[in-house]
Amino acid sequence: MVTACKPGIKQTSAGLKYFDLDGYFKNESARLTKANPSVNKSVTHNGVTESKKLHIENWNIELSLFRQSDINKPAWRNSYSVLKDSDLLIYKALEPELVTREILIKLADGKVKYMMIVNDTYDVNAKPRRDLQHYFYITREKLTYFPDSLYLVQKSQRVRFLGVNNYDIKGSLN
Repeated sequence: MVTACKPGIKQTSAGLKYFDLDGYFKNESARLTKANPSVNKSVTHNGVTESKKLHIENWNIELSLFRQSDINKPAWRNSYSVLKDSDLLIYKALEPELVTREILIKLADGKVKYMMIVNDTYDVNAKPRRDLQHYFYITREKLTYFPDSLYLVQKSQRVRFLGVNNYDIKGSLN
């Protein structure tokens, strides 16, 4: 028997369907490598911005933060709540120690139109998680992706005794 499935969605043993971020961004990397678009890329660190127009040599590396946010690990099959309708997928972490906190994917005709991922990393030795002032470090990433037009990495790091660093990386495809 042959069954059809939507590209980018995996069926887990628990019956939940998680979007395949790793596979999706592998395909995007291959597609963008072949298309070789020029990119207006800007990097901002604590308000200071540098911009360049360039061609990305390695899309696998460029999109690696997105791929690393994949939640399709057997140990996590019951670790995310799933909200799904015809054109929206939302995954939310149920356990406080999971780095990938939320994934929102907007679809149209079965294709990704927009994606946002929120990742939090913190000093795992600090307890409890909600008492943030006791952490040695906290990092929050917000990753945004619009196929064929824009990707954005917004990162904020707070390290006790060293302060806060904010980074924005924006790539506009031409």
